[in-house]
Amino acid sequence: MAKVTDGTEQKTCMEIMLPIQDALEILKGKWKLPIIVSLSFGSKRFKEISREIPKITDKVLSKELKELETNFLITRTVHDTFPPTVEYEITEHGLSLEKVIMELKNWGVDHRKKVIGN
Repeated sequence: MAKVTDGTEQKTCMEIMLPIQDALEILKGKWKLPIIVSLSFGSKRFKEISREIPKITDKVLSKELKELETNFLITRTVHDTFPPTVEYEITEHGLSLEKVIMELKNWGVDHRKKVIGN
């Protein structure tokens, strides 16, 4: 990687890596990005998310949803119905990940072609 500047000064490795590490800490794990992608298509109930993401257990999905909510990437709304209905929805902050996710997807496609040759 060439010298990285913000237009006025060269950044040190740690100045560049700290916010990247923060982002990776929030998104780490096997399930957070699939949950975010699922909710980017609209609000969903717990079981709808579970059906869209094969092999995720209810316990893990519940834990991941709580972590995403804590980090303001999704909201949880409990509707006053019987039985109670709970919906999850991506926030504006969560939607701000769209460009990052698409760039990761594009890089992954290119990398797969390079490694596998397809």
